[in-house]
Amino acid sequence: MDKSSEWLNIVEAVKECKECPLHKFRKNPVPGEGSLNAEVMLIGEAPGRREDETGRPFVGAAGKYLNELLSKAGLKREDVFITNVVKCRPPNNRDPKPEEIMKCSRHTNRIIKLISPKVIVTLGNHSGRYVIEYLGGGRWYGVTRARGKVHDLMVLGLRVKVLPTYHPAAALYNPKLKGNLEMEYVRLGEQVTSVNSGRRSKGRTLLDYFT
Repeated sequence: MDKSSEWLNIVEAVKECKECPLHKFRKNPVPGEGSLNAEVMLIGEAPGRREDETGRPFVGAAGKYLNELLSKAGLKREDVFITNVVKCRPPNNRDPKPEEIMKCSRHTNRIIKLISPKVIVTLGNHSGRYVIEYLGGGRWYGVTRARGKVHDLMVLGLRVKVLPTYHPAAALYNPKLKGNLEMEYVRLGEQVTSVNSGRRSKGRTLLDYFT
């Protein structure tokens, strides 16, 4: 089965999912979007109001800021793949519960396997814990301690570099976080530019940035 067909199957499975109570509150599930061949995958926490209305991830204020961050890195939104650890909006935008994340993990894991990214950027505490601790078998000490560090992990049979960062919404609520967050994307962009240049002459890939 090709990637496009498998993605349509995942989308349909998310639409039909009633594994946790979140399906009762949603207008639209939010499976994710982006390039199915992306080297970089971003995993957030949960859809918000605008995402629930549109069925698309990161289209509210945090999404606008995320687009700005990607631009600072020299990346386009359509070149990456974006999803969340839960695909339905929690009531009143509360944090997703651990049991909800685990119920939704069958969809999350299928998406990770389908995209097979070289790099996963986790946005926030819940996605960082899920990818690094649950999938990768590492220790999670919270996003403040983990951010900015690169974790070389086996995730669902894939060798992946995991970069924990703050959720973009955190920087909107606390502007003091913006400087560090934006510099991380700037530095990432510098390395991606270097890697792309090296790839043309040496056949390097994005993965070389983290070695």
